[in-house]
Amino acid sequence: MMNDFNKQVIDEFRANEGRVGGMFEKAHLLLLTTTGARSGKPSTSPLMYLPDGDRQVVIASAGGGDRHPAWFHNLRAHPKVTVEVGSETFEAEAVAVEGEERDQLYARMVAQAPQFAEYEAKTTRRIPVVALVRAGS
Repeated sequence: MMNDFNKQVIDEFRANEGRVGGMFEKAHLLLLTTTGARSGKPSTSPLMYLPDGDRQVVIASAGGGDRHPAWFHNLRAHPKVTVEVGSETFEAEAVAVEGEERDQLYARMVAQAPQFAEYEAKTTRRIPVVALVRAGS
C-alpha cells in the first residue's frame, strides 16, 4: 500500500537527517506537509525536488496518472505548507509555476530524474510544477 511505503520513507528521512536509501538514495528528497483540502488535517508526502535558488520545485506528476496527487489539491486549497529538507524544517508558500518558466523547470527536473519524461508521456493532463517559497523570502 502506498501509504505504508510513504510512511517508511518519511520515517527513514526523519531518522537520518533527510537521507534515505533504495530508489531515493541519490535523489533530492523533501517532505511536504499540506493541510487537507476537506479534512483540514496535516498530511505529509515525500517528494523529489529540484533545487532552484532559494526555493524548492516539486512536480505534481502522480507517476503519470490521470489525476493530480492529493497533496496538490491540498495546497491549492491551503498554500501555506511545511517543508523538511535534510534536518531543516521551515514554513513555505506553494506557488504554481506557469508558462515558459514551468516548461524550463520541468525540463531541468527531467535532466535530474529522467522518469519525469515518462510520467509526462503517460498522461494527457498538464502536470503542475510548484515552487515552494520559504516564508519571509
